Amino acid sequence: MTTETKDSASQAMDRPGEGRLAHAPSDHPPVRRARVGVVLANLGTPDATDYWSMRRYLSEFLSDKRVVDYPSWKWQPLLQLIILARRPFKSGEAYRSIWNTEKDESPLLTTTREQTRKVAEGLAARYGEQVMVDFCMRYGNPSTDSVLKRMQAAGCEKILFFPLYPPYASPTTATANDQAFRTLMQLKWQPALRTVPAYFEHPQYIEALAATVREAYEAAATPPEVLVASYHGVPKRFLMEGDPYHCQCQKTTRLLREALGWEGEAIQTAFQSQFGPEEWVGPQTVEHVAELARQGKKHIAVISPAFSADCVETLEEIEEEIRDAFLAAGGETFTYVPCLNARDDHIAALLAIIGNELSGWVAPGA
Repeated sequence: MTTETKDSASQAMDRPGEGRLAHAPSDHPPVRRARVGVVLANLGTPDATDYWSMRRYLSEFLSDKRVVDYPSWKWQPLLQLIILARRPFKSGEAYRSIWNTEKDESPLLTTTREQTRKVAEGLAARYGEQVMVDFCMRYGNPSTDSVLKRMQAAGCEKILFFPLYPPYASPTTATANDQAFRTLMQLKWQPALRTVPAYFEHPQYIEALAATVREAYEAAATPPEVLVASYHGVPKRFLMEGDPYHCQCQKTTRLLREALGWEGEAIQTAFQSQFGPEEWVGPQTVEHVAELARQGKKHIAVISPAFSADCVETLEEIEEEIRDAFLAAGGETFTYVPCLNARDDHIAALLAIIGNELSGWVAPGA
């Protein structure tokens, strides 16, 4: 259940002499009943699409040393005085093109909330009221700090922190974990914290990806000739310095190809969202799809396995910019295969991973 659910356990703030404090003196401060917390963590979202909302979000994101690791004396003047003077307008326009106007929030926030609801239902069916579930964002709201502190105050003495990134990367998984650890540094009573490792090769995750591809190909009026697995890019320097992201992406593509029973070039790997002047891992998706069109591949599909939920990088960059590049180069049909989002098979994979990581902390039906 989420923190918004008012169940009997969360209502029962132990008073002196009750529950866990049966033998405590009458003046002992109240303590919540002990529980286990599960936090789903995603990248983040601006609160709105106006200039100042976008600037706050981008400043937090691009000031993260895990994302841009240039020296502050060199990077911050450039970021604050030049980049953030202009980029919020362009990014705000991109977000407005995909914004969930009904809920007045980004699609990533909408989907992460739905994923959390389904995971909470699945864990409640297995563990009852022992487990409390919530979600946070590395940048923007709900913040990692506020969610972890709320869980600790609600009695979570053990917390499983789950960055929703299938492959590990220092600018995603590591910075999410960093932020959780920073919160623990502020607490008098720290909960025990476990972090979930990368799950890019988990069989249920791979099978869920394969299922989305099969469904998209069956629905396509013209079967795609090539599937491009497009991953968010990183500087090539990260690979050379030991970040496993590039290798894990390549393995994801191979495992997906094997799950589909395909051969050779039917599925290809590319990387999107290059930023800055240095060399990044490649090929770049926007250039790769245009080259496929020039080579005579008129019908392609694109999937983004590194994202657990559709966001601006998929709904705007892939569905608009990368699609346009392919069509402008002579392509005819472009099929985007959505992220796994809140699909039941994706939720089942997440529940399997969470169940494994909770081993020794909580027992089903206890």
